[in-house]
Amino acid sequence: MLYQLFTYLDQHMDLPGTGLWQFLTFRAGLAIMIALTISLVFGGKLIAILRKAQAGESIRDLGLEGQLEKSGTPTMGGIIILGAIVVPVLLVADLANIYIQLLLLTTLWMGGIGFADDYIKVYKKNKQGLRGWFKVLGQISLGLIVGLTLAFHPDVSLKEEIPVTERIALHGQQSNDLPLFGATENSLKTTVPFVKNATLDYADVLNWINPDLGVWLFVLVVVFIITAVSNGANLTDGLDGLAGGHLCHHGLYPSRSSLRQWFCGICQLPGYHVHPAFR
Repeated sequence: MLYQLFTYLDQHMDLPGTGLWQFLTFRAGLAIMIALTISLVFGGKLIAILRKAQAGESIRDLGLEGQLEKSGTPTMGGIIILGAIVVPVLLVADLANIYIQLLLLTTLWMGGIGFADDYIKVYKKNKQGLRGWFKVLGQISLGLIVGLTLAFHPDVSLKEEIPVTERIALHGQQSNDLPLFGATENSLKTTVPFVKNATLDYADVLNWINPDLGVWLFVLVVVFIITAVSNGANLTDGLDGLAGGHLCHHGLYPSRSSLRQWFCGICQLPGYHVHPAFR
């Protein structure tokens, strides 16, 4: 919201200082400070409210040392995390960007599933929580929405790095030092993990059967990834620090920076540069 406001003031009124909002580093730093403030100021108060409401997890006695120490720990603390994510993004991110919209939708969708699960456990006194097939149905539905959007939305595009031989032929020997990317295209190509300069085009995988089937293969892969990552996070969340450790690795993943994408051998996604503000 603030991004749109200051962008308007910069373009139409040329107010001093408003151009600062066009710098991603400034907005990312501001988002970090807002998220930290929300966590520190409201986190303790929310935990106290949840304790007062007796929104705590009941622990089964399995005879393990120290396991009962967590009895009564508030189990709906994800509200703090959601607030610390969503509020800064709404304030400083470009809400017209399709990637930000998908990230917000995914966060709120999965947060809603988690909230419903905790609500049933705490207030309905049902230890099983939300039924497993409801969770999977929600994850698959989200995967379909995200997959179809990535496959058909016109703003979802990529640029592939121009091979060294072609760069030298076009721009001379000095072009070998910096990465150069080709024209923007709408494509189902994706980078193969851990293999430099290797891409997979889903449109070609099933081309021998029907060229249109590549889109649905891409959507199915997106559904699988979202479902697998969501359930994987639930499994690791049972151990202190394990889920957070995995999240740190995600935070180190390269952003739109051409140099970082070139170094990691991944395609450049125009418009994806806004995602550090979301993190």
